[in-house]
Amino acid sequence: MTSRATGNPFADREVWFLTGSQDLYGEQTLTRVAQQSQDIAKRLDELPVSIRWVPVLKDSDAILRAMVAANSDESCIGVIAWMHTFSPAKMWIRGLDALAKPLLHFHTQANEALPWSSLDMDFMNLNQSAHGDREFGYIQTRLGLARTTVAGHVDDPHTRERICDWSRVATAYQAMRTMRLARFGDNMRGVAVTEGDKVEAELHFGTSVNTYAVNDLVAVVDAVEDGAIDDLVTEYLDRYDVVPELRPNGDRHDSLRYGARIEAGLRTFLDDGGFTAFTSNFEDLGGLRQLPGLAVQRLMADGFGFGGEGDWKTSMMLRTLKVMAHGRPGGTSFMEDYTYHYGPGPQRILGAHMLEVCPSIAAATPTLEIHPLGIGGREDPVRLKFSAAPGAGIVVGISDVGARFRLTANAVTVVEPDEDLPRLPVACAVWEPEPSLATSAECWLASGGPHHTVLSTALDASMIDTFATMTRTELALIDHDTTGRGFTRELRWNHAFYKLAGV
Repeated sequence: MTSRATGNPFADREVWFLTGSQDLYGEQTLTRVAQQSQDIAKRLDELPVSIRWVPVLKDSDAILRAMVAANSDESCIGVIAWMHTFSPAKMWIRGLDALAKPLLHFHTQANEALPWSSLDMDFMNLNQSAHGDREFGYIQTRLGLARTTVAGHVDDPHTRERICDWSRVATAYQAMRTMRLARFGDNMRGVAVTEGDKVEAELHFGTSVNTYAVNDLVAVVDAVEDGAIDDLVTEYLDRYDVVPELRPNGDRHDSLRYGARIEAGLRTFLDDGGFTAFTSNFEDLGGLRQLPGLAVQRLMADGFGFGGEGDWKTSMMLRTLKVMAHGRPGGTSFMEDYTYHYGPGPQRILGAHMLEVCPSIAAATPTLEIHPLGIGGREDPVRLKFSAAPGAGIVVGISDVGARFRLTANAVTVVEPDEDLPRLPVACAVWEPEPSLATSAECWLASGGPHHTVLSTALDASMIDTFATMTRTELALIDHDTTGRGFTRELRWNHAFYKLAGV
């Protein structure tokens, strides 16, 4: 079954390619401008979304019409603007002020190399984006626009990669703007960081967060037909290494079937309601016999956002980063820093959760197991167990710090566990944080970062930075250059900036 969460998020999405010029240069020059602009747009064929070329914009009215049209077109996730020649920036004021979609300023030119021996004023007049784009850059700064700027030639792979990454972020932001998130029950009692302002979240990010009684879900779970359960069990047996007691004729097979019942019911509830993210809470299970484990893991693998203990902010971020990472190598999962390895050897963090770690990060085929769970007061839940595949990654957390939302992110390297973990009954990931465990932990605590996070080996810090810029959200980044003193100063500067800027 394909839903809003499980389908290709880039299907039927477009980026509009806008080119600025003016009538000063005459029709012959403008014809060449249009030809070269179309050629560059066509060469951006590595984007996961399609490119729509917009005829060259030469006056204020045309620019405003293009921006308003982009705003109202649901397929448009953002615009790329390039000043091929000198396009006086005052003509862009009304259009840029009206633009509500993400903006990328592509500072480029049609030719890669200068034709030194034949260089004349005709060439100079046609190829003058070197200063035309500076005029455009000024007006963006004057208007205080949040935008991404990429400078380079279209044939440079790094340039195209940066534009591709921006288009992914813009698509994820569009998904976030239309996200519906279902909370089954409320937050875990007494926990502070999972609370937050849902009204401000909808105003700032666009995500609608609403709570449903767990027994609303239970009614759907109880109504699942045996045939749907049979199909899921067959899929489990084909896809995973299922322990003997859960297999057909095993003494715990009924537990597996009930896990499948939860998955089928949960999928139906989410799909019917148009939800792409959700939360659960082990303190509020209603009529569920098991805490959802396997179901949550598989839904995350299909693109749904999730947060444990009612953590809607992390669920919102997981869904957003899932869209951003769609189709890229690596995985993206709900995560929690659980315990530390201070040595011997490299200092590392072991991340896990009660049950809910996404198999998209697994290094090998997960095993499908059943173990007791000491909280929740229900039957033993089924779950997938595995260790995360090694690779460079990023850990991202979101917290409500009162006046605004703050993203805290840490560049990490996921590694194999030092030894086998035969007695650990849950999936896990082990990583080395930059620049060190001590500095990383101290800075994370200073930032007020949450204990629930999103771990991704499909994304990097630059894409999180682009997202923060696009959404006007504070980002506190911990990486190899971070020092405790410098990080604390940055937090203080950020506080002053966001208070003065009012964003």
